[in-house]
Amino acid sequence: MSPVAAPVRVPVVSSFSRKERPVASGFSRATITLRIATAAEADAIHALIVDHLADGHLLPRERGEIAVHAGRFVVAVQHDHVVACAELAPLSRSVAEVRSLVVRRGARSAGVGRRIVDELRRRAEADGFEKLCAFTHTPAYFVHLGFSIVPHVWLPEKIVTDCHSCRHFRQCGQYAVVHGLGRRRHSCVPLTALHG
Repeated sequence: MSPVAAPVRVPVVSSFSRKERPVASGFSRATITLRIATAAEADAIHALIVDHLADGHLLPRERGEIAVHAGRFVVAVQHDHVVACAELAPLSRSVAEVRSLVVRRGARSAGVGRRIVDELRRRAEADGFEKLCAFTHTPAYFVHLGFSIVPHVWLPEKIVTDCHSCRHFRQCGQYAVVHGLGRRRHSCVPLTALHG
């Protein structure tokens, strides 16, 4: 077994734009960058999600929906290929969700998922959300990142927005996790974020 390269610490930047930022890769010395997705990457994001549906930990997503909401996705890119992604999906003015978090198998254990969740948390906080939630089959991963397991009913925004139309409703094997955010004093969530 070959030795794994030590992770490199990347400074936390308070604002995040389409400008790429390097992150560490534990499997190779090649650079993995984090940035906001573009609509042109909808096919790559959709393919990444579809490739991992058989694991049973993701819900399917429509390619068109991903294209429309590409600006909500943070992607990790290596050699011009999307190797990880997640969406910051607003559920209400106060609650946003980490949705469709997936890391390609060859890029796991490199801290990419954690960095994406950290970036989504910074974006949610900057946008004025009070809580960041996720629904997951692996709650320990999110608890390690500072989230708390809560009853589903504590997130009525998610139930109204998605759960009622889900084929797994009332038989959900996912756990609800929440992370409280430090809301900025004068921040507010733009209406276009909720309806765009």
